[in-house]
Amino acid sequence: MARIVFLVTLTGVLLLALLPVRFLPDLGMAVTFHDDKLNHAIAFVVLAALGSLGWPEHKTRLIVLLALTGAAIEVLQGAQLIGRDMDVLDWVADCAGMACGLTIAGWTKRRVGGLT
Repeated sequence: MARIVFLVTLTGVLLLALLPVRFLPDLGMAVTFHDDKLNHAIAFVVLAALGSLGWPEHKTRLIVLLALTGAAIEVLQGAQLIGRDMDVLDWVADCAGMACGLTIAGWTKRRVGGLT
């Protein structure tokens, strides 16, 4: 189940991150906090936690995939076609979110493992 939710969430994050800002309100997707770094961190907390729960045996691959995904988002946001700004600190927020998400997944695994 975590794998399916991860893939759906990843699709949503990519959609929100790569659509030009002017289209988001028209699609009813202007869900945002006023702090862009917080948006990035929360997205990657969720992705890392779900990915870690879905593919526990591939944590290194997950980290590399999410780090590259965050970097690619920033490069693409810097493209004039999308009309967003590239910011390396957004990628730092992605990585910080990843660390938190992996920690949360680890706690969850230990708690659930301790209950069985």
